[in-house]
This record gives sequence, C-alpha cells and structure tokens, in this order.
Amino acid sequence: MTKFIFNDENIDWKRLEGIDHLWLSVLNIDDEAGIVHVLYKFAANEKIPLHRHKTLNKTFVIQGEHRLYHANDELKEARPVGSYKVSPPTEDSHREGGGDQDVIVFFTIYGKGLLYEILDDAQNVVAPITVEDFRALM
Repeated sequence: MTKFIFNDENIDWKRLEGIDHLWLSVLNIDDEAGIVHVLYKFAANEKIPLHRHKTLNKTFVIQGEHRLYHANDELKEARPVGSYKVSPPTEDSHREGGGDQDVIVFFTIYGKGLLYEILDDAQNVVAPITVEDFRALM
C-alpha cells in the first residue's frame, strides 16, 4: 500500500494564548447541533498544559503519533496514525503531545459552552476554553 504524507502548508494555523507546542485550525462551528470541528497540531516530543475535557471528543489521527500523558507526566496512551477514539467528558486531567514528529489530529467536540479546562500542576483551573474561544479563532 502506498504511504501518503499529509501536507498542512495551506492550513491557517492559529495559537491559543499561553499554550506552547499547540496550533489549531477551527474548521466549523455548528451552534444548533453544538459541534465544533478542529484540527490540532501538537509539537513533536512536547506536551501541552494539563487539562480536562468537559465534553465528548472524537479524534482521528491524520499524521504522526498522538500521545496522552497522566497528570504526573507518565505516558498514558500512544495513538498511531489512523487511530479513531471516542472520549467522554471526564474529571481526569491529562497532557497531550506529539511523538517523534508533529502530530495532526482531527477533533469533533460536542458542546455549546465550556469545552476544556486548562489546569496548573496543582489541578487548579487557570483558564476555561469555550465555544466562543474557538469562534474567535475562525
């Protein structure tokens, strides 16, 4: 089977203020259905801040390896290219990042208000991420 390389040079990547090693492109927000479609790019061998998913997320890895880490930085899961996962909302916190190359993941996020909580290392909420935050990046 032929291997393909995903070319992301025409994607309009944006940044969330204060979050290193992460770029995103908001593709669509369906307010009526409460669905947000986002491409995330996580830097290779880096981690984004500790956070919680407050709504249902479905992910598909387009390029690279999507790594998830427990709050203590131990590797929780490594999702190879082509992986599809359904993740319900949870109070468990984690970090995410790329493997040996930048990883690109397509997220479908279900929710109409609070989507994520960014946490400090003591698990205190330092920033909420809402649908409106994504709308501002469109």
